[in-house]
Amino acid sequence: MPQTLEVPTLIYRENRLTRRLRRAFDITVSSVALILAAPVIAAASIAILLDDGAPVFFCQRRVGRFERMFTIYKLRTMRREACGDRRSPTDGSDPRITAIGRFLRKTSIDELPQLFNVLSGDMTLVGPRPEMQLIVGQYERWQNLRHLVSPGITCIWQTKCRSTIPLDRPEATALDLEYIERASPLLDGRLILRTFSSIIFPRGAY
Repeated sequence: MPQTLEVPTLIYRENRLTRRLRRAFDITVSSVALILAAPVIAAASIAILLDDGAPVFFCQRRVGRFERMFTIYKLRTMRREACGDRRSPTDGSDPRITAIGRFLRKTSIDELPQLFNVLSGDMTLVGPRPEMQLIVGQYERWQNLRHLVSPGITCIWQTKCRSTIPLDRPEATALDLEYIERASPLLDGRLILRTFSSIIFPRGAY
């Protein structure tokens, strides 16, 4: 008998002080992280140019908080002719991924330019991963509750089941709503530490 997912309920509260503290944290950490990551981004950019030419960055429109659209930035990991609004690769064997792109995805180095999205306020360090509009358009109504908060670089799904459950699955959305309801500085800190751990010791990433 197929399993059914119980639609989660959501109690969401965020006051002005919490928002300001989160924003201050995002600006501070992303600024420091960008300075530290600059040599890595530069080296990865050179590797992309040597492997598949320009452009170095992958820019795509994504759905943000309150379903507002914004442009997300990543290091390009797919072949130039494959970049567009198609669904992202779900495993490392996807022929659209370049040779250097497989390494960048496995180590999550391709995600580093999203720190600019955090600085601009379109994203936060921890929050539901932003999706493409074509995928959001296929959501069940309750799944749009994930847009009550700003999208993030990392989240429970990213650290727990990135390689086993596709982001657009209801099970992944349920994890996003769990995060939104439980959000706290302590939980954010734990997820950031888990993200660093998964980058240093990648298991199942693609």
